[in-house]
Order: sequence, then C-alpha cells, then structure tokens
Amino acid sequence: MKITIAVLLLLATVVGAIGFGRAKARNKTVADWAVGGRSLGTLLFWFMNAGEIYTTFAVFGIAGYAWALGAPAYLAFCSVSLSYAVGYVLMPKIWLAGRKGNLITQADFFVQRYQAPWLGVLTGVIGIASLIVYVQIQLVGLGLVVQLTLSDQISHTASMIIAGALMVSFVLFAGLRSAAAAAAVKDVMMIVLVVLLASTVAAKVGARSLLDIFAMAEAMKPGIGKLPGADLSAPTTSIWLMTSALNIALGNWVFPHLFQISYSASNPTAIRRNAIWQPVYSLAFFFIIVLGLAAMVAGTQPPDGNLNAALLQFVANKYPDWAIGLLAGTGVLLALAPGSVLLLTASSIFTRNVVRPFRPALGELAGLRLSQVALVAFACIAVWLSLSQKGSLVSILLSAYSAIGMLAPGVFLAFLWQRTSAVGVLLGIATGFVALLAPFAKTYWATALPEWEPGLIAMAINAVVVVLVSLVTAPPRNPAGDGLAVRVARDAPVSLHTS
Repeated sequence: MKITIAVLLLLATVVGAIGFGRAKARNKTVADWAVGGRSLGTLLFWFMNAGEIYTTFAVFGIAGYAWALGAPAYLAFCSVSLSYAVGYVLMPKIWLAGRKGNLITQADFFVQRYQAPWLGVLTGVIGIASLIVYVQIQLVGLGLVVQLTLSDQISHTASMIIAGALMVSFVLFAGLRSAAAAAAVKDVMMIVLVVLLASTVAAKVGARSLLDIFAMAEAMKPGIGKLPGADLSAPTTSIWLMTSALNIALGNWVFPHLFQISYSASNPTAIRRNAIWQPVYSLAFFFIIVLGLAAMVAGTQPPDGNLNAALLQFVANKYPDWAIGLLAGTGVLLALAPGSVLLLTASSIFTRNVVRPFRPALGELAGLRLSQVALVAFACIAVWLSLSQKGSLVSILLSAYSAIGMLAPGVFLAFLWQRTSAVGVLLGIATGFVALLAPFAKTYWATALPEWEPGLIAMAINAVVVVLVSLVTAPPRNPAGDGLAVRVARDAPVSLHTS
C-alpha cells in the first residue's frame, strides 16, 4: 500500500504540474521559461517561495538534527524569521532591478550594476557550483525516501538516476510555472503530514502531550533541550546560533534561484506579503523538532546511524503502511519541487552568463534549447556527486550558505553604495574564499572563535575588502547616466499597498 500511495501522489503531481505550466506559459524565450513571464501572483509566488525554503532539509534534516543533538535544531526558527526580515527589504529591490533591466539571472544583475561582463561570468560560475551542491541535498533526501519505500527492490544508484530524471521532468518543457504548481501540492501535503504525525506522536511514544516529549527527552539526555544540546562539549552555543542564523539570513536571498524567483513576481506587493506571513509558516518547525525528539525517545536507530533518516525510520517503525506511503510521496515532492528550480536556474545562468558572452549572436530560441540541454547535464552531474554524499543535511546546507555568502557583499552594497566597484567585488570574493576555505584560516577560526559560524566571519572580511578597494578604484559608469544602486533605492516602493 505504501508504494501505491507514494506513486499515485507523485504521478498526479508531475502530470498536473506539467499540464499547468504548459497551459500558462508561452516558453518562446528564456524569460518565459526561467522566470514564468514575470507574472506570478501572490498565491503562486507564496508556494514558489516557500517551496525553496521547505525542502528535504526542512523536514528530514531538522528532525534528524533534533534526534541527534536536540536544541541546535532551533536554528530553523531563527534563520527563517531573520531571512524574511531581510527579504522584505531586499527582494522588492531585486524585483525592480529585474523589471527595469529585463534581467533573467543573478549574474545579469552583476553585469548591469557593475558594468563588467567578466564579473557576470565569474558570479555565474560560482552560482552554478553552489546550485549543484544544493541539488545534492535534495537528492540525498530523495534517496533515503526511495530506500524506505522500496527497501531492496531498487539500488541506490538507480534511485538517484530516477530522482534526477523526475527533477528534469518538472521544468524541462514548461519551466518555472510547473515547479510553482508542484510546490503548491508539496506544501499542502507537508502541512497535512506534519499535522497528522504531530497529533498522534505522543501516543506512539507513551507521552501524555507534545510538551511531555520534551520532558522525556530531557530525562534521557539531560541538557538536550537547551544549547549546546545533547553534546555538552559541542560549540553549538548561543553565539553559534546567532552567527549561523545571521549567516543564513544574509546569504539566503543571494542564492541565484531565489534571485530568479524574485524576478518572477508580478508585483512587489506579492513579495512583501510573503515576507510578512512566511515566518508564521515556519511554526511548522516546532512540530518537526518534536518529531525528531520523539524518534530519540522511542529509541529509533536509523541505518548506519544516519541522522537524516531518523524521521523516516521512526515513521516506518511506528506507523501503518498508508502513513509511510504518504510520508514517502511528500518526501519525494520535498526534493523534486525545489531541486527542479535549482537546475532550471543553473541552466539559465549557463546560457546567458557563461556561453552568451562568448557567443553574442545566440538567439532566444537557441538559448532556450541550450538551457534545456544544460539542465539535463547539470542533473547528471548532481546525481553523480550525490552517490557518495553521506553528510548531515544541515551541515551540507551551512556549507552551501557559507560559499554563496561570498556574493552577499556585492549584492547588498550594490543597493547601498553607488561607488561599489567591480574590482572591489572581485577582490572581496577572492579574500572571502581564502578566509573560508584556506587550511590556515580554518585552524585559526577554530582556535580564536570556535563558536562563530566561519561563513559569517568570511563574509565580514569580504565586505571590508570590497569597501576599501572600492574607495581607491573607479566606480562603474551606468550608460543611462544614473547608477543602478541609486535608481533602485529611490524607486523601490515601500508601502504594502503599492502595486
């Protein structure tokens, strides 16, 4: 039964999403395909935006973190709320820049703002690499779901290949609108699943209430409900929580796919309404954390101690087949909907910002076809990389945010300071990556600031270098005679009632 439910839910979503996308999208240009014709209204934009926040990481990663460590999983609450506070201010500015400049990708923004095509190539390559890493998170979670559902009936390699093919199918022909429709189904199913599990989990572990689960977990592992969590020697203190949450909040909207989603909104009102109400949506994390603690209380032991599989194993142990099938189908959608957007974004960046600078005569239709071929190629690369990926979904995510955070100073300063220069952004990125990845830097931060998120430290160093270098280099000259930073800051509407 579990297999039947999962397959039916998946097939219905895939067929419906592709049909919706094909019916609504013209897909004659890369803009139609990659940013949904810039016409997503409040409701569809809500699901599209939420679809990139609530992924396999949000359910399996956070539940697994709670199962293994406890209180550090509270990071989910802090980071989402801070992210949308930043997004309320930043996303409408990105939207306006996209409208005025007819931008499709994040790298387009860097090219126009800094008048440096070479910077578009550089940021495009960095963006593609970060997106492929992010796709791995979805594929790892999807592989766990497939193994739970099919047991030994299919190999791990085959499950990864099927997962990649399904991601491609969502957006290859119908584009962003298909992913938005799939995200809507996924979000509804996630809420139904979380409510179902949370309303019955206390009885499954012998607790009187959800809050009683916290008391039982505390009795089993003293200190698990407060930082630093189950491991009292871990660096996951309040400083870690604040610096990690801030690093995620500042880096979140700098991810190329969220930049592109900002372009897709029909108006800034849709963006701001999402930013106001999405933190309320994040209350679902409370129930996900409770489920992770319940799995620990129940003595759940996932295969090979894989914390990403803790929730899946708990449900498999305690719930009937139909509930397992519902979890499996929802888990597949949690990976496919955001993963397909990640691939779509990477492929559109490749065509517009890596290939087109060297092939300026590339037409719109040829560009669209090349983007679709690149999407398939990037899916293959992500599948290949995912076959050996065994790290925690949370740790992989934090690493991805640290890397993409190196583009954050160039984005924020673009709107705040007209003098910010392309050379400053380049040297800031280079210095930031040294501070983040160099062995001597890692050793120093681990000793001097062991509780700080290294990505935030590297981002701060990056920003200082951008400012200092920009002070001694020539600012970009906008052909229109007015800097994008000044124009966007001046024109971006601030009222909730602005349309």
